[in-house]
Amino acid sequence: MTYQEALEAARGAMGPYCKACPICNGLACKNQIPGPGAKGIGTGFIRNYQKWQELCVNMDTICENKPVDTSFDFFGKTVDIPVFAAPVGAMTLHYGDKYNDLQYNETLVSACAAAGIAAFTGDGTDPAVMEGAAKALAQNGGCGVPTIKPWNMETVKEKLELVKAASPIAIAMDIDAAGLPFLKGLTPPAGSKTVEELRQIVAWAEKPFILKGIMTVDGAKKALDAGAKGIVVSNHGGRVLDQCPATAEVLPAIADAVGGQMTILVDGGIRSGMDVFKALALGADAVLIGRPFVNMVYGAGAEGVKAFTEKLKAELADTMAMCGAHALADIRRSMLYGYSH
Repeated sequence: MTYQEALEAARGAMGPYCKACPICNGLACKNQIPGPGAKGIGTGFIRNYQKWQELCVNMDTICENKPVDTSFDFFGKTVDIPVFAAPVGAMTLHYGDKYNDLQYNETLVSACAAAGIAAFTGDGTDPAVMEGAAKALAQNGGCGVPTIKPWNMETVKEKLELVKAASPIAIAMDIDAAGLPFLKGLTPPAGSKTVEELRQIVAWAEKPFILKGIMTVDGAKKALDAGAKGIVVSNHGGRVLDQCPATAEVLPAIADAVGGQMTILVDGGIRSGMDVFKALALGADAVLIGRPFVNMVYGAGAEGVKAFTEKLKAELADTMAMCGAHALADIRRSMLYGYSH
């Protein structure tokens, strides 16, 4: 099965909101919540996608002719490409009742592991969601990253104990989920965390801890101060705050500030292997991709995930070869048009 076939199949399998568009750019769903859209007038999702498209790569094939290596070492786990499926939750609410959160995480974790990458799993208000994610991770040798929402400290500790037993690659928290409209006022409550609280969470985790939802240099430095081993430059796909910059716009400054001191991932609007190349050139170590993996799972399950991963790998390898990069470490900011370093 090809990526296009899986995408076509998804159009008949999704709920009323996501249209499995040929280009997932936020224009059709915009501010549709429930659904895959964004908060406010919906510009965050759209801007994320557009900014990657505005970047151009510098072609240079006067170089040694040798194979391209797209593999990436992620806290001791080697993956085929520096791409991870982003955590997505509330599946029946946003995407349709073909999958609930437990079924989606179970399918995604095993499919990503089989495809040579790994998935970040989502969290939910139902404790069974994280229990199911932990089970799926354990069944796949811990190949994945459970992502806990910023609940109250007692609930965070309980969920950490649950997922640690699955021996995941790392553990994440989508700190920006504090702004999700459908999490406000719930029990247990979700909300912002101080550096001191994050230090305690990092200590409880006993695994490389990743903070997702960093959009400023100050935020990145606070994550570093809290003991996080990685960050995800992300605005929750534009869902949590309208009219903030795109992740591609803030990534370079963040990478310059904390690059080399922690693993930097970026999320939001990345749709192709060339986009992955651009993200690495701006300073990311790897990327997260969300909605397209949802389309693949709804359209064709593990086959769809495999097809999409293969497509991304081929596009990334081609871009690297045409820009003179034979390994991920060769990718430099000067390989983007308009950048000198």
